[in-house]
Amino acid sequence: MTEERRKILEMLSEGKITAEDAERLLDRIEAGASSATKTPRKPGEKCKLKWLLVHVDGNDGDKVNVRVPISLIRTGIKLGAILPPGATERIRASGFDLNDLHQLADEDLMEALADLQVNVNSEDGDTVRVYCE
Repeated sequence: MTEERRKILEMLSEGKITAEDAERLLDRIEAGASSATKTPRKPGEKCKLKWLLVHVDGNDGDKVNVRVPISLIRTGIKLGAILPPGATERIRASGFDLNDLHQLADEDLMEALADLQVNVNSEDGDTVRVYCE
């Protein structure tokens, strides 16, 4: 039994997660193991992404699971293109340039999101995962 599988079952037995959460996590572990044997995507191959996922597992028991539909991200980018100039300037002053996003072709966006994977393991045991599926 892998360490990840044991930890999931331990959290289930302690009541920290539901049976549905445990099943989903175990499925993800299996999918991760099988993805190592999958053929890599070929250049130009279309991505069929549906979700941007953010998972935070705090060492102190805090848990955050966010699923953002990719369609919402696409819509947000399109809406960013029609914001009034004053709003875009205030956003740019915060460090975000929306002009680059709305000029990004849909295929380029899907390609970038398909390759997105952020994994953070802090010294105090917190984990953060950001990825698309």
